[in-house]
Amino acid sequence: MVTTPPMFNFLTRWAAVPLLLAAALLTACAGKPNPPPEPGSLVATWTTRQQAALIDAHLLPAEAAYESHYLQWQDGARQRNVQAKLYLPPVTAFAQPVPLVVFSHGIGGSREGYSYLGKNWAAQGYASLHVQHEGSDNRLWSGNPLALMARMHDAAQESEALNRVHDLRFALDQVLASPGLAPRLDSSRILAAGHSYGANTVLLAAGAEVQRRTGPVQLRDERLKAAVIISAPPFHGESEPQNIVKAIHIPTLHITATGDDIRIPGYLSSFEDRVSLYEHTGSTRKTLVVYREGSHSMFTDRLNTGGQALNAKVKVATLELTLAFFNDVLAGQQTRLASWPHRHTDLLARFEPASNQAKP
Repeated sequence: MVTTPPMFNFLTRWAAVPLLLAAALLTACAGKPNPPPEPGSLVATWTTRQQAALIDAHLLPAEAAYESHYLQWQDGARQRNVQAKLYLPPVTAFAQPVPLVVFSHGIGGSREGYSYLGKNWAAQGYASLHVQHEGSDNRLWSGNPLALMARMHDAAQESEALNRVHDLRFALDQVLASPGLAPRLDSSRILAAGHSYGANTVLLAAGAEVQRRTGPVQLRDERLKAAVIISAPPFHGESEPQNIVKAIHIPTLHITATGDDIRIPGYLSSFEDRVSLYEHTGSTRKTLVVYREGSHSMFTDRLNTGGQALNAKVKVATLELTLAFFNDVLAGQQTRLASWPHRHTDLLARFEPASNQAKP
């Protein structure tokens, strides 16, 4: 049995990499939150301007436009803690049950991450459940720096890759059984989204199948109506990695950028890998968006990656893109997504709409 998950077995190549260099590379790839800047510094001034730009672009909604709830459960069957943060539309504005997006973070992330998506989705009528995966979350960055590689190795094990998918399922089970929250959520309209390692998690939950000697590993959650796949690394270590995503049949939206590279000593994963995953995904209703330039961590909450001006623009465009995708999937049409690229032509290197593909 392979003991390393297909999407991250390249981490085992790092044994000879100096620890400080490895830590710096991990931070760059994983979207670790920026440390608070020194007051009055150039970084603080730059961050303030970035925040102002996001506010001007209506990317940071007023606090009254959404609610946030911190959740924590214990999965007794797996002896695993599962934390989450739920962004909810205000009940005063959305009295009827709303659709729910379940979100999976990248390696080293947490339930606090990707808040620009959760807050804005909630402000637009979509609940957003951001699940934290305790075996590959931001606790990787704490503790003895000399043990960082050991912690990263543990986070890259196949058991953790599979546990992440079970985390999503368990969190959905719990929130949909909550007396205080379930009545506000529409269990018939559930979507999924994830970035980087989280995108691999969502691919497995959406129906991707990894072959083992005992047969395919099937983790499909039948409740998911569609999936947003952001910057997914390829399924390395598998004999036929292109076949893994052929079993996915729900609508998918694949997002990347020409600068969406993961670079570590001895390993490079470029945006072409994300495009290849899109091309081999089995869904007959799949869409590809490739932004110009950018970076792998540009899609996190970080404001200084991929270029100061481009970062904010891509976040705004991605927010509008995902909302158009959600709306079209739930409405059974493609009108909003089809019109989206006309408003963001300057940002796009490639747009492949689902309407150009064969229908079932």
